[in-house]
Amino acid sequence: MSDYGFSKITPEVERLAEKSLDGYRIQPELYTQFDVKRGLRDINGNGVVAGLTNISTINVVKEDNGTQNCGEGKLYYRGIDVEDIVAGFIKEKRFGFEETIYLLLFGEMPSAEELAGFKKILADFRTLPTTFTRDVIMKSPSDNMMNTLAKSVLALYSYDDDANNTSIPNVLRQCIELITLFPVLSVYGYQAYNYSRCGESLFIHKPQPELSIAENILYMLRPDSKYTELEARILDLALVLHAEHGGGNNSTFTVHVVSSSGTDTYSAIAAALGSLKGPKHGGANIKVAMMFDDLKKEVKDWTDEEEIKAYLRRLLHREAFDKAGLIYGMGHAVYSKSDPRAKVFKSFVEKLSAEKNKEDEFRLYALVEKLATQVISEERRIYKGVCANVDFYSGFVYRMLGIPDELFTPIFATARIAGWSAHRIEELINSNKIIRPAYKAVSPIRTYEEIEDR
Repeated sequence: MSDYGFSKITPEVERLAEKSLDGYRIQPELYTQFDVKRGLRDINGNGVVAGLTNISTINVVKEDNGTQNCGEGKLYYRGIDVEDIVAGFIKEKRFGFEETIYLLLFGEMPSAEELAGFKKILADFRTLPTTFTRDVIMKSPSDNMMNTLAKSVLALYSYDDDANNTSIPNVLRQCIELITLFPVLSVYGYQAYNYSRCGESLFIHKPQPELSIAENILYMLRPDSKYTELEARILDLALVLHAEHGGGNNSTFTVHVVSSSGTDTYSAIAAALGSLKGPKHGGANIKVAMMFDDLKKEVKDWTDEEEIKAYLRRLLHREAFDKAGLIYGMGHAVYSKSDPRAKVFKSFVEKLSAEKNKEDEFRLYALVEKLATQVISEERRIYKGVCANVDFYSGFVYRMLGIPDELFTPIFATARIAGWSAHRIEELINSNKIIRPAYKAVSPIRTYEEIEDR
C-alpha cells in the first residue's frame, strides 16, 4: 500500500494485464483496409475536417512554385496575423495577453475604454472563494501540477451557485473567472506541494489588481515578488503565442467534444487539462528542456557540429535520452518551413539570454535547431521539411525566468484557456448535436457456448 492507501501492481494484476493484451491489439493493416483515419488524420498527416471555427486560422503559405505545405507557417487570431498582433504590442511597449483574451472571446481588438473595463473585470474575479486555498489547494497536494490544477477547477464547481447553467452569459462569466484564476491556482498549488513535501517555506502573495497576468505570475511565484520588465514582457509574449491554435489540437478538440454533451464549464475545462497534461501535447516543453539537459552531459563541445549531429542521430535511433526516437521541439503537424510562434519568440529569447548571461546556451539551442532540421531530413527522408515549434524555446525561457519545471505545462494552460473558452462558447452556440465519431468493430462475433467450450 502507498502512503495514501492505493495498492501497487500485484503479480496477479500483472498476469491479468498480460492475458488481456491480445484482446486489445489491432493489426495495423486493418486501418488501411477499412480506410480509417488514425488520429483523425489522412495518409499525409493532415487533420480530417471535423468542424468549422471563427476563432483562429492555421495554414502554410504556398511556395512560388505552388507547392503546398512547404512554405512559411501563418497563424491568425480572429483573422489577424499573430505576428502583426505581437508587433503592435512590442511597438507600443504594452502587455498584450489581456487584449488577446478579449480578441479571442469577442472577435475584435478592444478600444482603450473596453480594455480598461475588461481588465477591471479580470481583477475583480481574481479572488478565490474564502478558505479555498486552505480546504482545496493545501489538502492532499500532488507532485503533478496539472492534476492539482484540474482538481482545483473541479472543486470550484461546488462554490458556484449556478454551475450547471450553460447559457452564454453564465458560461462567459465562468470562463473569465477561470482565465483570471488559473495563474493563482497554478502558483499556489506548486507552493503548497513544496511546503508539504519538500519542507520549503510557504509564502502566499495575493495577486495585485494593477498588474498584468504575466506580471502577477512572477509576483506571486517569487519570494521577493521582484522581476525585470524584460522578464515580464517575454512571459506575456509566451502567453500570447500559446493562447490559441485552432479547434483541432487535442485539448481544444476535447473542449468541443465534452461541451457538445451539454456538460458544465468546469468539467469541460478539467477535461482539456487532462489532454494538455500529456507529453505529446502540452508536456512537450518539459521534454525539450530534459533533452537538452541530457545533451549538455553527452556533448563535450557545444560548438562542434559533428558531435551535436552524432547525438541527434542517436536520438532518432533510440539510443539516447528517453529512447523514444524523437528530437523534441522539432516538427509540427501543420507547419513545415516555420512555426510563426517560434519565429516571433526566438528574438526575444536571445534578448533574455543576454540579460541572464545564458548566451552560450542560446547559441546551443539555435545550433541544434539548425542541425536537427538537416539530420531529420537525412535520417527520415521527410520531403516537406521540419521546423522548430514553439515548444523548442519555451522551456529554456521558463527556466531563465526561474519558473520550475513543474509549472511549465500549467503556464501553457494559463495561456490556452483563453482559446478553450472561446471554443466552448462557439460549440454551445453553433452545435446541437453531440460529437460522436464512428469506430469500426473488427473483433469476431462469438457465441456464449463457444466461450464455455474453451
